[in-house]
This record gives sequence, structure tokens and C-alpha cells, in this order.
Amino acid sequence: MKERKNIRPLEDGIKLDVSERKNYGGYLCLDTLFSAQKPLSDPEHHDEMLFIIQHQTSELWMKLIVHELTEAIRCVQIKRLGRASKILARVKQIQKQLFEQWAVLETLTPSEYTQFRHVLGNASGFQSVHYRQVEFLLGNKNKNMVKVFPEDSESRAILQDVLAAPSIYDVFIKHLFDEGYSVPESLVQRDLRKPHVFNQDLMDVLVVIYKRPDQHWAMYALCEQLVDVEQSFQLWRFRHMKTVERIIGFKQGTGGSSGVSFLKKALELTFFPELLKLRTEL
Repeated sequence: MKERKNIRPLEDGIKLDVSERKNYGGYLCLDTLFSAQKPLSDPEHHDEMLFIIQHQTSELWMKLIVHELTEAIRCVQIKRLGRASKILARVKQIQKQLFEQWAVLETLTPSEYTQFRHVLGNASGFQSVHYRQVEFLLGNKNKNMVKVFPEDSESRAILQDVLAAPSIYDVFIKHLFDEGYSVPESLVQRDLRKPHVFNQDLMDVLVVIYKRPDQHWAMYALCEQLVDVEQSFQLWRFRHMKTVERIIGFKQGTGGSSGVSFLKKALELTFFPELLKLRTEL
């Protein structure tokens, strides 16, 4: 029997002569990406690399969520609800990646983390611009959070713009109003820099949509996508809180927050209160 070689030869059509920018590493700027992991512990603690990459990849996923939510908002504004629903379905899958990532960080024990936690200084996820953008785009507006960032910084300028812009829920409510639903005019003329507050009249409109989904399918489908996104976000918040509790207990956060207690309070916040409460009314 002829011996089979355990090797795969290169095919004739494979491109070997490509410019740096047009090859795989160049297109993805991998040199830049891979040079961004810079542990500060000395001597370098093995687990600090895990901590850095965990948070860097989370930031990349949140950057993508910001990108997708911005497009979803635009789609609702131009009355492409089907496209907006498709994008929100993608956001939910991105959120799933963020949720599952906590399992990796949970392999970091308290004993291991305490050996390099001091090098973080005041660094904290509380200072994440992408996270705050996601919250603002979903409607959890809080102008005080902008103060976390230096006055003349690009981060503050970005957040001020998102703070003043309509959230995904704002544009959905405006769409309902434009389509002739009995949405109070005050909801479409309010100060967008403030968070949305529960409105009974709006919930009555949504109850009608939910009682006759076939007659209001585009709105109904988008509502359910919004609920999916909110639930996924809350699950991520909960997993975050439990991961922190598992690793540092009830110590103060590196950024000065109360740590677990601060994260628990965030679980009380909601983006789309009418969409949640109407379930009791049906």
C-alpha cells in the first residue's frame, strides 16, 4: 500500500505576491492590533494578558454595536422597519458574544487577579466610551456620565453628540406618531438629552399593536426585536455583576465606584418600559 503523505500542497492559484495592505494581516491591520497588548505588571503576571484581551475584544464588539444601532436608527427614520429589525437581530447575536466572554474571565481567580490589579490604577469599564454610547443609543441618557471624560476630549464630544441625538426608541415613537397612531405629541417634542419616562398613552398604543399583530406586523416585529436587545443587555449586565462578585467580592471598583453594589443598581434601569409593562396588560 502506498504511504499517504500528511501534507496539503499549495494550489497553483493561491496568491503569494501581494502588497502589505492587501494581504490578510495588512487589511486587518494586525500589526497594530497585536501591538496593543501591553501588560504593566513587573514581572509580567501570566493572567494579565487574559484581562487585557478580554476587555479589548469587548470594546471591539461594542464598537460594532454602536455601528449597527446607528444604522438601525437611520433605517427607522427612513421607514425601513424590516431592515432595522434585521440589524437589531444582528445586535442580539453580538450581545451573545459579549455575554459568553464572561465565562473566559471567570477562569481568573481572586488570588490571580490581586497579583496585578494594582497596575490598573484608576482604569475602569465605567470609563468605556463605547459602552456609554450603547446606553445612550438605546435610550438610557444621563448627561452626568459625560462628565467622566475630559472637557476638551474627543470622547466627551462624541458622547455629547449621542446624548443630543434620538435613541432607537425615540425614532420608533416618532415613526408611530407619523403613521397616525395616538402617540402624545409631547413624546416627539421632548428634550432628547433626558431619558424616556414611562407614558401610559404610549403603552395603550402598543397594547393595540400587540393585540392585533397581523394588522401592525412591521411595528410588532420591531417591538419584539427591541425587547430582545433589552433582555440581552440586561443579561450581560447581570453576568458582569456576578463575574465581578466572583473575582473581587464587594471591594471598591478601581474607578472609585462601589463595585458590585454599583453594578446591581444598573439592573434596575430599563430602556423600553412600555414594551415590558404591556405584557401584564395583555
